[in-house]
Amino acid sequence: MSQRIYLSPPHMSGEELKLVIDAFESNWIAPLGPHVDAFEREVANYIGVQHAAALSSGTAAIHLALILLGVEQGNEVICQSFTFSGSANPIVYQRALPVFVDSETDTWNMDPELLEEAIKDRMAKGKKPKAVIVVHLYGQPAKMDEIMAVCRQYEIPVIEDAAEALGSSYKGKKAGSFGNMSILSFNGNKIITTSGGGMLLSNDEQKIKRARFLATQARDDAPHYEHSQIGYNYRMSNILAAIGRGQLKVLERRVQKKRSIFEFYHKRLAKHEGISFQPELDHTHSNRWLTCMVIDPQNTKTTHDEIRLLLDKYNIESRPLWKPMHLQPVFKEAPAYCSGVSERLFKHGLCLPSGTALKEQQLDQICALIESLL
Repeated sequence: MSQRIYLSPPHMSGEELKLVIDAFESNWIAPLGPHVDAFEREVANYIGVQHAAALSSGTAAIHLALILLGVEQGNEVICQSFTFSGSANPIVYQRALPVFVDSETDTWNMDPELLEEAIKDRMAKGKKPKAVIVVHLYGQPAKMDEIMAVCRQYEIPVIEDAAEALGSSYKGKKAGSFGNMSILSFNGNKIITTSGGGMLLSNDEQKIKRARFLATQARDDAPHYEHSQIGYNYRMSNILAAIGRGQLKVLERRVQKKRSIFEFYHKRLAKHEGISFQPELDHTHSNRWLTCMVIDPQNTKTTHDEIRLLLDKYNIESRPLWKPMHLQPVFKEAPAYCSGVSERLFKHGLCLPSGTALKEQQLDQICALIESLL
């Protein structure tokens, strides 16, 4: 394979160009504009929430959510450990302390029992968490009924990180519709992309209005530039929103393609002893953003790293699963409530190429290389 095969490269649909041309012809490039307003409405309607703010990234959305929930220096925020650092870094932006909670095996997401244990322990220490950040990892929804029940019991708001899960659903409701505030990402590797971007969603209109205010440098209502508080340059441009609107038109086809890629890998490789894939919880529908498998070295002739190195030799990108946040050097002092699940997954797991432009011949070649080691 001469051309590099990446994990999940951006894939244009052909629907974007006419919307981008419209933005150019109207001379409404940035900041903001009618495509931003329309993109916010369309995404909010798709998810099933009332309000949305289009932003520069999913990380920016989490940062604003924390601000809107009153997180500040000295506070604690519980965060899923098995995730990308963008879920946790904004906690530190606010000079708060992340408290990490491990995963369960049914979804690879936050363990509701460990979550309650962590909340009880932090409260016993006089530190009631200000928020909980739960992630739908690789597109698989977390156990939201149990997690929301725990958080309601202790009156702690939930930030739902659905960055990887646009198009997924839990018991008939879209991922991103459960949290007090929810976030999406439109980064270049996501199921739909604006090249870079994100969105903050909520049914609380005042919070979204305030998010938009803070995201546009907190400019006060005055004929000149007046600022009575610190703001951020976090809003999305009209051009990027136009791209996003074009991408949104093909989202359901993207989900179908991602799921068909997963099924191809699963049918071909799961029959081999020692190979398993991320489960799909009953009554959920994962967008299968990335196909992820786990290799048990005790029951196979190979390891996840041997597979990764072989694929790389043939110019095919694969990657270990997320390294848990509680193992990251930057968070070594943070409290963590662990069961060992995420550490085992990181030690033995691998993300496979899952781009929607992949052809069956390429998938066949990838599987053949993996089988050569099995």
